[in-house]
Amino acid sequence: MKLVLAQPFKGLWAGRDAFAEVEKLQGEVFRELEARRTLRTEVDGRGYFVKIHRGIGWGEIFKNLITAKLPVLGAGLEWAAIQRLQQVGVPTMTAVAFGERGSNPAQQHSFIVTEELAPTISLEDFSLDWQQNPPPLKLKRALIDEVARMVREMHRAGVNHRDCYICHFLLHTDKPVTPGDFRLSVIDLHRAQVRASTPRRWRDKDLAALYFSALNIGLTRHDKLRFLQVYFQQPLRQVLREEIALLAWMEQKAARLLVRYQRKYVEGAAD
Repeated sequence: MKLVLAQPFKGLWAGRDAFAEVEKLQGEVFRELEARRTLRTEVDGRGYFVKIHRGIGWGEIFKNLITAKLPVLGAGLEWAAIQRLQQVGVPTMTAVAFGERGSNPAQQHSFIVTEELAPTISLEDFSLDWQQNPPPLKLKRALIDEVARMVREMHRAGVNHRDCYICHFLLHTDKPVTPGDFRLSVIDLHRAQVRASTPRRWRDKDLAALYFSALNIGLTRHDKLRFLQVYFQQPLRQVLREEIALLAWMEQKAARLLVRYQRKYVEGAAD
């Protein structure tokens, strides 16, 4: 069994079964499944996000593996990813409670509690009207640079996100956002993988997902090239020469993701 508690939960659950106590937490529920529950709760006026994993069963594990998907078995992935990102200076969530018990991966009970990042707005929402109302050029470039830096350092640290979309980058709005003074944090790491180094395959999947999620926010060719130059930290000509296969694959992958998105959400809404 693994159990790490910081305040306020260290004091709140002292002498109690943390796994039973976390199940008692109440608040706004964002996801309620048999094997997973996500909610926002408050303790002493502060907000926290709680993710509880109850074991998905061997049937679900095999179904994921047969379809070439890696199942999320518990909160351990997110806990490990948060710790690694904090070690290398990539802004992310702060975990204040983590528990994991049970050696059977199909029946493992685990949870993670993170401090709420507020006030914030996702980059997806922040850039929603950029095509009609472009942001100040210096601010757009600063945001591109910071996202590229964060993703680069995440990958260098051996972490790949697996849901690397702009909606999972939060822009802090506790003070005016300016090109020289803003903060971004990366969130939703429950599917992340942590290794000594990030395999190229998983690095490329993250980059393609990020590119897909930014397709419709009015980025120019120069914006995209700027991201590549910051991410790879190499002269642009060298990047275009050495990563030509990646760039072509990203275009194809993003196009496939767009088709899948339209089938799932656009056509589904029309029905």
